[in-house]
Amino acid sequence: MPLSRRIAHLDMDAFFASVELLAYPELRGEAVVVGGRGIDPPRASPDGTRIFARLRDYVGRGVVTTSTYPARALGVFSAMGLMKSARLAPDAILLPANFDAYRQYSARFKAAVAAVAPCIEDRGIDEIYIDLSDHPEDSATLARKLRQAVAEATGLTCSVGISPNKLLSKIASDLNKPNGSTILAPEDVPARIWPLPVGKINGIGPKAQEKLHRHGIRTIGELAATPVGRLAGLFGQTTGHWMHRAAHGIDDRPVVVEAEPRSISRETTFARDLHVRHDRAELADVFTALCLRVADDLQRKGYASRTVGIKLRYADFQVVTRDVTLPEGIVDGRLIRRAAGLCLKRVPMTRKIRLLGVRASGLVSLAAAAGEGGGAQRSLPF
Repeated sequence: MPLSRRIAHLDMDAFFASVELLAYPELRGEAVVVGGRGIDPPRASPDGTRIFARLRDYVGRGVVTTSTYPARALGVFSAMGLMKSARLAPDAILLPANFDAYRQYSARFKAAVAAVAPCIEDRGIDEIYIDLSDHPEDSATLARKLRQAVAEATGLTCSVGISPNKLLSKIASDLNKPNGSTILAPEDVPARIWPLPVGKINGIGPKAQEKLHRHGIRTIGELAATPVGRLAGLFGQTTGHWMHRAAHGIDDRPVVVEAEPRSISRETTFARDLHVRHDRAELADVFTALCLRVADDLQRKGYASRTVGIKLRYADFQVVTRDVTLPEGIVDGRLIRRAAGLCLKRVPMTRKIRLLGVRASGLVSLAAAAGEGGGAQRSLPF
């Protein structure tokens, strides 16, 4: 790992919820939850004030898209069922998601960052990696400039982590939220990283955490002290060796700026295995959200997709994939949802699901898709 590298991870603070607070400033400091289906937007009362839906009044099996920090302090986090959230924070404000606004603010903050440091890897609607290796200014100054640029362009806050690699920077950006900066050097790993829980490493999900806990490995330091052979025996050679390197803060991945993607995907691992029938509404909400995220990624990167696929990992860790190839490229979230739904019908639904993913491949430029007939808006066979 070259020590001369300086990689930043910039993560917007409670992004969707923060965009909503720009529209509804009277909700600042309140517990606010965004998500679910069929939620009415705020309405005006006779005296001109706005009336908002409350989480306690929600009926259904939708999930939380995001929440403000006061709501998180009450235990409400993204991907949690709204009915469960209502038991934790019944008085929280409930708002519908506005993805058009989120895309606009995403474009604004990335343009502002690019004006300061153009070597950017886009990781989604609310986070990016930035290669700062060639900048003459010190890391603290650069972090301050990045946060200031984002604030001036959007009115929103972000958190920045800077270190020699992407893995450490992503952990660092979460250490001083909201609106904070954290700078890590390799020698900081034992004191700053090893006391953290293993789940702070991006890529170690709930199931892997649970398995590590069963074997007495709860902190990153304990993971670093575990012989690589033991980790390989528990998780396989590839994952075991990756865990050992990650626990020691080793990550050689470059910041990828302009690589042509072969596919774009989104997936989520559930905190608990979901039952196809009993958790049907929750699965449907998550499935729709994944399709919308893939559509957003396609639009931001300037692509349409001719092949849409799904990925399922069952509770027994078996993985199943299905895909469908379309006559024309698509980019609309509803069409991606419909195509992915066709794939879902071809998958056995007799076991609980622990991971769900949606993938767009066969990518073509939006201009080429328009030349095919308007981006497959009229002639798809479903």
